[in-house]
Parts: sequence; C-alpha cells; structure tokens
Amino acid sequence: MSSLILASKSPRRSELLQKAGYTFTVRQAEGPETLPGGSAPEEAVQQLARRKAEEVLEHYPDSVVLAADTMISLDGRILGKPVSKEDARRTLEALSGRTHEVYTGAAVFTKRRKSVFFVKTEVRFCPLDTDLIQSYLATAEPYDKAGSYAVQGQGSLFVEAVQGDFYNVMGLPVSRLSRELRLFHIVPSFPPTY
Repeated sequence: MSSLILASKSPRRSELLQKAGYTFTVRQAEGPETLPGGSAPEEAVQQLARRKAEEVLEHYPDSVVLAADTMISLDGRILGKPVSKEDARRTLEALSGRTHEVYTGAAVFTKRRKSVFFVKTEVRFCPLDTDLIQSYLATAEPYDKAGSYAVQGQGSLFVEAVQGDFYNVMGLPVSRLSRELRLFHIVPSFPPTY
C-alpha cells in the first residue's frame, strides 16, 4: 500500500485527516499561490491544489499526494487571507449578515492517476456589531485565514447557518475526500473498541 503525503502546512487539515483515521506524512508545497485575475473560485482552488500536488509528487513519486486549497467568495469576488488588520475588518463587515461561499479544491495524485475536485459550502453570518469585530481583530485568529475568520475557533460566534459540508469550511471536505482516497487504496484505520 502506498503512503499518503499531505502537501499542506495547515494544522486544521492535519487534524481533520488524523481524526478521520488516516496515517500520513506532511510535506509542504513551497510554490507560489498566485493566479491570474478573473479566475472563478471553483477553478482557482482546483488549480492551486493541482500545483501543490504536482510539486510534492515530484519529490515523492511512489506516494499518494493530497493537496488542498480553500477560498471564500462573496458576490463572486474571492476573499483571501487579510493583508492587514484593516483588510480583515473590511472583510468581516462585508460578510456581516450575509451568505458567502467557501470553496475547497483538492487534488489526489500518484504517478499514474490524478483526481481533482472541489466542494462548495454556503455559510451565513449573523449581523456583526463593531465591538464584536474589534474584539475578534484583537486576537491572532483572523490573520492567516481566508475570509478573516476561523469557523472552528472564536469565528464560530459569527456563523448563523451552514449549508453543505462543515469540514469544508475548515479546509478539507472529509467525506468527499474519503471516497476519492478509497479509489487510490487509501483507507482510514479505526482503533478497535472494547
């Protein structure tokens, strides 16, 4: 059986894979995460995941490589990681009381087989007041997250509803991914229960 390589530095993706019962090694892709302007979010996340998987597969040609990328879209506009506190504030104000989409693209590659797909989840925020946004911006949480929030952390206070795969919002659509990995003969191991 081939070994699984996670081509991501995301602690959330590692945690989700571990909790799902997978054994893997982390090898971060180093290439740029830039795309030409005008890419649709579902295309952009798949392109970036594909690039990461290709890069890491070059170094681990006998493994199964999993790469992923997550983006948030509001009104068709991609919202990336904030570049400043002010950028994070503008993003959260824009998301306040509205529904946005979270797209995760995933690529599972071997030398002989390649699978690339995306999953979309809709997230509705409750209205956010200025004090709540300011308090959140005082934490470290929003600054390395697409959309300036972490649904698994204090950003959960903002979420009114989720339509679709919750884990996709954290950066890895675990259910769909497990079906893809099975095609590559990668299955989770569950500890025995007594």
